[in-house]
Amino acid sequence: MKKSLVYTRTGDQGTTSLVGGTRVPKTHIRLEAYGTVDELNSFLGLLVTYLTDEADRSFVQQVQNRLFVVGSHLATDQQKTQLRAQSVVSADYVEEMEHEIDRIDSLLPPLSAFVLPGGGRGASVCHVCRSVCRRAERAILTLASQVEVSAELLAYVNRLSDYLFVLSRKLNQDDKKQEIFWDNSCK
Repeated sequence: MKKSLVYTRTGDQGTTSLVGGTRVPKTHIRLEAYGTVDELNSFLGLLVTYLTDEADRSFVQQVQNRLFVVGSHLATDQQKTQLRAQSVVSADYVEEMEHEIDRIDSLLPPLSAFVLPGGGRGASVCHVCRSVCRRAERAILTLASQVEVSAELLAYVNRLSDYLFVLSRKLNQDDKKQEIFWDNSCK
């Protein structure tokens, strides 16, 4: 019987390989970090299905590609394996993200209250992406307290959640949906 290329059976005992071949438990914080980045990427794929603006769609798909770079960086134990060039998160990624945040934010009215997740479906999915991004960031910071993680990667993931927030606001505006503001009179 020919072996499938989809399954290898090497992870059946609860371990997996990092870039370079080092095996670690699947419960390792490194896997939590890049696994959450992978989850975020999946949700971004869902978000793309709601985007009607080609510039937004193109930027989010660029982010998806760059999250593979982030994942590759996180999957490399730099004490044992040299980081590959295609696993480097550059300062340009952060700068481009900041420019896109500024571009979108310039289209939006100023905020005077906290925004609740919701409005249109696309904006709601965007908020799910934002919260998964924040969870990924927390896992990456936990990993960074133990091993080297580039400052550019940390900044990129932090800016990504900011981008997803302003994008959610833009999507509500584009879809003519009212933003939902926090009613802080709750008792």
